[in-house]
Amino acid sequence: MTQGTDDTTRPGADRIIDPALLDVLVCPVTHGPLDYDRVKGELVSRQLGKAFPIRDGVPVMLVDEARDLEDSENETRWHD
Repeated sequence: MTQGTDDTTRPGADRIIDPALLDVLVCPVTHGPLDYDRVKGELVSRQLGKAFPIRDGVPVMLVDEARDLEDSENETRWHD
């Protein structure tokens, strides 16, 4: 299940992602949970250490399109 942030400071961050879609999406590699980062417009797999972009309201779940998380981004979730 995904978890989100409420900040909409990023351009396009106000685009609504269907909550039902967020509930069923999982990491395409680990099949683990994704965190919805509304500020960056990404779905984050902490297990994989990648962030999948959301473009025009559509999650791009291709590993080749995902960016690597920086160490500080990956560590913060594990300490919550």
